[in-house]
Amino acid sequence: MWQLYGQEFFSLAVIHFLAVILPGPDFLITLQQSLKYGRKHGVITALGIGAGISVHVLYTLIGVAILFQTHAWLMASLQLLAAAYLCYLARHCLASSTAPNTATLATATPSRVPSWQRSFLTGFFCNALNPKATIFFLAIFSSIVSPQTPLNIQIAYGAWMCSINALWFIVVSYIFTQQQIRQKFLAYSCYIERIMGGLLMLIALRIGYVALQSLCGTG
Repeated sequence: MWQLYGQEFFSLAVIHFLAVILPGPDFLITLQQSLKYGRKHGVITALGIGAGISVHVLYTLIGVAILFQTHAWLMASLQLLAAAYLCYLARHCLASSTAPNTATLATATPSRVPSWQRSFLTGFFCNALNPKATIFFLAIFSSIVSPQTPLNIQIAYGAWMCSINALWFIVVSYIFTQQQIRQKFLAYSCYIERIMGGLLMLIALRIGYVALQSLCGTG
């Protein structure tokens, strides 16, 4: 089995890992959740991100990805939805930033800490609506994985990618919730949240601009 699909899996795994470690919305959300609410919420957000990949795996396996390739307006609609969600996350970051806090305690009071379900869904939707992930599956998964590869092998590829996504962002969460690192970040939490909110807003605007260009081009 490995002799038949080992090279295919290795190529897919390497390209996928390189795409995962590039900073993007998933990284920013994991960082924000970890620094503000602590390691547990960061890990749960990372698990949500890993689960979000399953959406892309599913529509690729059942052939819906072909619709994105043949109907540009569908891809543009997804991009607009993603841009709107990122704007929501950016607004949340900007609205929750407060005056600089030099204390070592978290800025969030217990009543403002989100539920674990909300942290999971934040990660899930951030990835499920991420156009970068959609483009990856359209351009990479569909070109590297042969149509003759059995469905159970393709499902195994998808499970691997879900796991790697989750594990990578769990590592990110663990790194940035080390006591000394987190305290330094919390001391400048006001500025960090504003920067992250601004970056998310810029990403959202770029995605929205590309989507509108696509819609105008197909109109």
